[in-house]
Order: sequence, then C-alpha cells, then structure tokens
Amino acid sequence: MVRAVGVGQIRCVALANQRETSLIWDRATREPIGPAVVWQCRRTADAAADLLVAHGDDVRQRSGLRPDAYFSGLKFAWLLDRVPGSRDRAAQGDLIAGTVDCWLLANLTDGDVFATDRTNASRTMLWSLTARHWDADLCAWQRVPEAMLPEVRPSAHEYGHTAPSLFGAPLPILAVAGDQQAALYGHGIQEQGRAKCTYGTGAFILTHAGASVETASPPPGLLLTASADGGLAYEGGVFTAGSVVQWLRDELRLAASAPEISAMAEAAESSQGVVLIPALAGLGSPHWDPDARGAILGITRGTTAGEIARAALESIAFRVREVVEAMEAEQGKIDELRVDGGMSSSDTLLQIQSNALQRPVIRPAIQETTALGAARLAAETAGGSLDISDAEQRFEPTAELEREFDRWSSARRAVQRISAN
Repeated sequence: MVRAVGVGQIRCVALANQRETSLIWDRATREPIGPAVVWQCRRTADAAADLLVAHGDDVRQRSGLRPDAYFSGLKFAWLLDRVPGSRDRAAQGDLIAGTVDCWLLANLTDGDVFATDRTNASRTMLWSLTARHWDADLCAWQRVPEAMLPEVRPSAHEYGHTAPSLFGAPLPILAVAGDQQAALYGHGIQEQGRAKCTYGTGAFILTHAGASVETASPPPGLLLTASADGGLAYEGGVFTAGSVVQWLRDELRLAASAPEISAMAEAAESSQGVVLIPALAGLGSPHWDPDARGAILGITRGTTAGEIARAALESIAFRVREVVEAMEAEQGKIDELRVDGGMSSSDTLLQIQSNALQRPVIRPAIQETTALGAARLAAETAGGSLDISDAEQRFEPTAELEREFDRWSSARRAVQRISAN
C-alpha cells in the first residue's frame, strides 16, 4: 500500500535514477541543448566499436566498463557534435554534461549544485575506478571536455538543499545513487555470495565485489562498477526483459496487459520447443553483441500464443542465468538471487527463474527496492537507519529446465552467427 504524505511530512530528499541516460545543458540557465539520449539508444554504436579497437583494454582497466553505446561518454560527444556551436560553448565553460541525477540536482537546488555520485560517474566510461576521478585519457578518447563534468561525491552525502519554493522550505538532499546500485543497497547486499536482479525494461544483475579495486578486476563478459556503499560491484546487463513482454503486448497483440502475458505463460506450462531469443536491442552481458537480432524459433502450426508467452519468460530467465554463471566463474557460487522491479510481480517468471538457476529466488515485501536503497542511504547520511519489514516470498526449484536451456543456447549461438554474416 502506498500512503500519501503531505509536503510538511517530508524531511529530506534522496535520488535514484536511470544511470546512463545523458543530457547537456547551459550552466547558467539550465536549458538543455537537446533531448536526453537514453541508455538503450544505439546511435553511438559505431563510435563504441572504434573505441573498442583503439583503446578497449585501457578503457576496461580504468573504468571497469567495456566500450559500448550503452554508456554516457559517447552520448555526450554525440550531442556536442550534432548541436551547432556546442563544442565552442563547452570550451568556454558554458555547458554541463551529466546524467539524470545531476540534472535533477541542478534543478532542485536552483542551480547551486552541479554534482553526481560515484555510482553514476562510474557508468559514464569517463571516470577512473582506480584513481576515483575523471580520467583525462578517457575524456580525450571520447572527445568530452573534462571541464564539462560535474563534481563527484559519495552516494550517502549531503548534496545541498532544495530551493525553498519547491516544498515551502529548503529540504536537505542526503543521497544520490544509480538505480541498480541503489537496489543492491536496498537488498542489503554488501558481501559476496548473493546477487540481486532488477527486472524492468532490461534485467540487471549485480553482486558485491568487495572494497578494493586491486583485488577486483573486470571479469570476462561482465562490468566492474562502483557500489553505493563505497565499494565495488560486478554487473551484467540483459538489455531486453520487460520490453520483450511489451513487444508481445503492443506489437504482436498477444494480450492487452503484461499480467495477461504472464497468465498465458502459466497456463501453457511448457513452451513445447518454442525458443525466443530476446535480442531486441542486441545482446549485452556476457556476449556484448550489438548486432544480434531477436528470433522466435521452433514454431509449428499448433503453436499457441501461450507457448510463445512462456518462451518469452524463459528467454529472460535464461539470459539472467548466463550472467549469474559468468559471475560464479569469477567469485564462486551465488547461493540466492534476490529480485525486484516491475516484472518481479510475476510469480510465473520467478518460478521459471528459480527452475532455470536451480536455487532460491527471493522477492521482498517491498519490490521498489531501488527507492528503498536510496532512502536507506539518506537515513545513513542523517546518522540513523531505516528498518523495514523483512517479510519475503521464496521461490524454490520445482523442476529443471536443462533441456530447454540447451536448446535455447544453441538457438542463441545460431542467431549470433547469422548476424555476424
């Protein structure tokens, strides 16, 4: 249940944002020079491919990231190149480049604060995990003037105060974190052996990687990123999760709503050999194949809409399994997967996920764990803590999906070979 509160009951503000989405705006007026470039946008794919060839190993060692259109630095450069006069204005110090948290902070504080936090900075491909500052070479390779970039602060930190006109009185802003790292903190994962998956448009799996960058290097196929507690996390991104269900709903018109898709999948009980490859925006971790395209294979004249719906949910679970297995190759067994996000309300998906992983999947009572993590960080900044009911629902394996996973993996490899040719 969500309980409405009045403005007078708000004591502080915490921000959690979709991380790589990028904006550039005027330092004085806060007027954007163009629309935001969202995280899923692939318009910088060619530039990312060139960066991978020229400096791929250095980018990974410094930033923890693999050159890809996903990250912010190349998006900033794209905006500077496409909006006339922007590079001159940037050289004169008139423009700020930032992720959505930075934009919100600037507007909440009426322009007093131009800052971001470590978790968001670590997603730009411009910030050094080892040196913990903007990296001059990373900026030069991506053609982003370092002077445009905001100050970087801890996630749990007093960033400033909101403009009095917004809430009737200035309120302290006590935390900022990227959504996935906020969710990791919200689940209370600050040690290895557990992982979380947030199912939204994509699915993002994170596990804690300790506090020392010297003992945590970017594992094959995965990313190393800053965690909200001041440490590090391994991350694998599945770019297409909830968007597969949206596609079945909006484009194929299989059902009128996402819950109906889930109900159809549950009623089908089996995909009957139907395989769906969810590469609607390429394949992210651990394959990093931007040219891969989606496919539905194994259909017959008797294939039903429910079997296609079930194959879609299986495809999401199998992609998550690929990432979990890559994490385990780096740091050992992950005992449980904690989940959150909009799609985690589907019991059918979570049971399929548990069966695919052959381990418990745990859904907390509060599924908006990103918001919970941001609130916990703000409470920490204020010197307190936030105690929330620990009620949760566990999904234990009830079957195994090895044959289905093997068939799906073969189809995924075939799709990648076709895209490569």
